[in-house]
Amino acid sequence: MNNEKKEAVKTLKIAKGQIEATIKMMEDERYCVDVSNQMIAAQSLLKKANLLILKQHMNHCVREAFEQDKGSDKIDEIINVLSKIIGK
Repeated sequence: MNNEKKEAVKTLKIAKGQIEATIKMMEDERYCVDVSNQMIAAQSLLKKANLLILKQHMNHCVREAFEQDKGSDKIDEIINVLSKIIGK
């Protein structure tokens, strides 16, 4: 596993902990704004992990595809993912 993937896994584990904490906060009927802030923090970590995975994909899979003159499919994949990220 390369560094980007290791960092993504670490980030996802932190996000998992935050999500579990958010569930506990809701079960404990904590203040809604505090719960919302916890959700925002978890979302931020998920975005960070996603960026790390996309970086890894670009640096390895996409680069390799271009070296083999098969880059067009990888570009389409990235465009598809980016369209989901920006909501289009």
